[in-house]
Amino acid sequence: MTILSKYLCKELSKLLVICLIVFITIYQIIQFFGRIDDFLEAGVTKTVILSFFLFKIPYIVVQMLPPASLMAIIILFGIMKKNNEITALKASGIDILTLIYPVVIFMFLLSIALFLISEVIVPYTSTKANSIWRIKVRKKDPRRFYGHNHIWYKGKDRIYFIKRFDPDENVMKGVSLYFFSPDFKLVKRIDAKSAYLEKGKWVLRHGILLKYHKEHGWEAKKFQVISLTLPETLETFSHEERKPEELNYWELKRFAERIQSEGYDANRYFVDLNIKLSFPFIIVIMTLIGIPLSLKVERGGI
Repeated sequence: MTILSKYLCKELSKLLVICLIVFITIYQIIQFFGRIDDFLEAGVTKTVILSFFLFKIPYIVVQMLPPASLMAIIILFGIMKKNNEITALKASGIDILTLIYPVVIFMFLLSIALFLISEVIVPYTSTKANSIWRIKVRKKDPRRFYGHNHIWYKGKDRIYFIKRFDPDENVMKGVSLYFFSPDFKLVKRIDAKSAYLEKGKWVLRHGILLKYHKEHGWEAKKFQVISLTLPETLETFSHEERKPEELNYWELKRFAERIQSEGYDANRYFVDLNIKLSFPFIIVIMTLIGIPLSLKVERGGI
């Protein structure tokens, strides 16, 4: 690494740290005044409040590093141009491409570091911060399905339709179960007003049982209560609520594929998946924008 490269990287690092601290401070101040009423109403301790804001820092770093990088680039080259350092370098035979090359490489490595932070540190700290907010402040049950209304779920040889699932009472309402043969032909259907789990068995109440017989076709029978042994449990329909920033790339990929396989619209999760890959490299884009923008500024200050 040349002396010029070391100088540029050193000065850029200083400015980047300063800009990042400023952005984090502004972000936290806005967040503090936006949420302090909720913390006070929930009656949580100062330790919990402090923990929430500390756990939020890695996520804020990931969000604020691209604009901080743009600002640092503009300030660095703006100051160099104002002090005629750019002119002196050109007079020494150093062209612009040679000047910006180490900066672009530095920012590319920073993008990789940002990706690693978002994959390793952010999922853990965001899970902690969001758990504090959901459970201790909002007093919510951490369990949650993708939707409490009109749930479709595909099992090994059956499909569930649940009009309404109440995870607090562990009761399904408006339940339809479709059972299929190995060649995927419907062989049985059960419609019930409600269903719940009791002693390891699903209890269905007030419904109709339709069953197919090869000899005489479909047979319908009303029932008040029937019990079924099924592999699905309450946990199948009740999952801990987690946001994309609480998952790393591979966890989010598996989560999105599972939702898609169960018949839900998983497009927003696949969008978040691609954002995880593309977002860190915004820093490189900011660099390529910031350098010509700062060099174009005429005398008089940036």
